[in-house]
Amino acid sequence: MSVTIHLSGHVASVVDATVPGLISDLVASGISAGDAFLWGPAAEEEASKRLGWTQSVAVSRPLVAEIEALRAELVEKGLTRVVLAGMGGSSLAPEVIAQTAGVPLVILDSTAPGQVLSAIDGDPETGGLAQTVLVVSSKSGSTVETDSAKRAFEAAFRDLGIDPAERIVVVTDPGSPLEESARADGYRVFTADPTVGGRYSALTAFGLVPSGLAGADVGELLDEAEASLLELSIDGRENPALVLAAAIAGGEPRKDKLGLVSDGTHIVGLPDWIEQLVAESTGKDGVGILPVVLLPVSPETENPPADVQIVRFVDEAGEFHLFERHHGEVLMSGSLGAQFLVWEFATAIAGRMLGINPFDQPDVESAKIATRGLLDARPEPTPPAFSTDGVEIRTTDASLAASGTLAGVLDALWALVPADGYVSVQAYVDRLHLPQLAGLRELVAADSGRPTTFGWGPRFLHSTGQYHKGGPANGVFLQILERTDVDLEIPGRPFTFGQLIEAQASGDASVLAAHGRPVVTLTLTDPQLEVLTLFEAAQ
Repeated sequence: MSVTIHLSGHVASVVDATVPGLISDLVASGISAGDAFLWGPAAEEEASKRLGWTQSVAVSRPLVAEIEALRAELVEKGLTRVVLAGMGGSSLAPEVIAQTAGVPLVILDSTAPGQVLSAIDGDPETGGLAQTVLVVSSKSGSTVETDSAKRAFEAAFRDLGIDPAERIVVVTDPGSPLEESARADGYRVFTADPTVGGRYSALTAFGLVPSGLAGADVGELLDEAEASLLELSIDGRENPALVLAAAIAGGEPRKDKLGLVSDGTHIVGLPDWIEQLVAESTGKDGVGILPVVLLPVSPETENPPADVQIVRFVDEAGEFHLFERHHGEVLMSGSLGAQFLVWEFATAIAGRMLGINPFDQPDVESAKIATRGLLDARPEPTPPAFSTDGVEIRTTDASLAASGTLAGVLDALWALVPADGYVSVQAYVDRLHLPQLAGLRELVAADSGRPTTFGWGPRFLHSTGQYHKGGPANGVFLQILERTDVDLEIPGRPFTFGQLIEAQASGDASVLAAHGRPVVTLTLTDPQLEVLTLFEAAQ
């Protein structure tokens, strides 16, 4: 099954007015043919090296048998617990594939020491370290979070008397430093197509190896994607990627915020993958499309702001009762493999419509540089503006703290949100122990009256972090940190996981402030207790 899209109201008119131009410009067939000039001369060099995802189904076919054979070998040895160390596109696609298939895959895309320890130790239900295989996924091989996780697991395996070469599988680009070191260490290595950027890599080894080793049917996933290839290459109104791109990037004035709602679909977690694809691809040069992951009952879905276009994922987009109830929305249904390809095509097309290069990420490196600087210098922590009920408050603008109350600080931050702006909530915590923090998004959206995103740090730095710095300068930022006695050394590094995640939060805050974005940082000194204080203040 491919993808079905139903439109009504204003968005249908926008699509009707926009798609003919995309058809006449031969955009769909041009992408399929690898035409790097579609995004203009400034983007041509980068685009010429980043269109391999259009051929990913064919290129990835031989991987299926290799993955299935390795999984059978591992299961025979009793190695049934799979942990994935990866960031951004390297972790989000496998997460969606595994969740939708209903197979267990532990995702480690955090530097919170408690979360790293949980990934290493395991639990009685899914098995412990003795039953664990670690998949290390990194295109460059130098991603600090992934490298740190690899080092921690190697040490843990050795402590149990286990040769890491028996337990570690590496996915990386050919010729990367990680490939060289992994082969030298005797690890099993899968190399991916280097002409595919990380966020477009769902149907490459980055998406398929970890989810396939966990038990997902990756051959079927490729079959689903293949079924949509022909219609995606056709320059016609029936092409779902042209329709979707027009819906999310067309119109005047353009709705520059994209509300993503899962409502009865069999696919689990797709909006989180779309969020990193669209935000990192389009959020640059002061423009962009901001994805906002919503619930069916979120404030933005109950009463959508004028600048929010809702895309609702259902299992049957053509059912009359659905589009009668959700007038003005984009209703989408279809298989997961097809959704991956449709969104990749649509995002690339949207980038062309916005006049930007959808394949680079010019502002992601700035936070990494700031983090490295803080880890090298190790400055003393900035004293809080004030503390209340166990919460330390720090702000990039002293006036935000003038009230002396947590609720007052939040109100002052919301007051800085422009009429077309948004709030970004960023939680640099162990999300396994504080999952309830995700519920803060709903309260902030209601209290601020503006679209609100929520990201687990440092995971979001590899996705929406690009939009925060490179997109429209209309966001305000709320960081949430935790103080904990739990920490873990990173073998071979002069810093711990606790120091790393703290530096990542501080580094990003400094870069945001340098870009003129207001930031409030709340540190919970007793996280389980202070979460309630935070929720009360946000109401």
